[in-house]
Amino acid sequence: QVQLVESGGGLVQAGGSLRLSCAASGLLFSSYTMGWFRQAPGKGREFVAAIRRVGGTIVYANSVKGRFTISRDNAKNTVYLQMNSLKPEDTAVYYCAAKSNSFGSVQSEYDYWGQGTRVTVSS
Repeated sequence: QVQLVESGGGLVQAGGSLRLSCAASGLLFSSYTMGWFRQAPGKGREFVAAIRRVGGTIVYANSVKGRFTISRDNAKNTVYLQMNSLKPEDTAVYYCAAKSNSFGSVQSEYDYWGQGTRVTVSS
């Protein structure tokens, strides 16, 4: 049974930082592209960042480029999202997801999803 469990969300002031973690189990973690997505209140879920299964190739949404950093530790079956210079518009539930085939940012192509962790950025 595949499980993705996010942690690290919370309330932070604008300009602050948070580090999200996603611990995976039940899958061969190093074989999966890992992605982060988010859903703001009243909006659809959108892509944030993805990292190829062996690292190296990374892609970011334009809205977070230069502020967020995705990384992974295949030995710990964990993917991270370091979020700096947070803005109120970053307020959302953040989800991690795993993709078994080609690298990409299309959420419908991701196979497994976590339950999400809430991030609230106050102004």
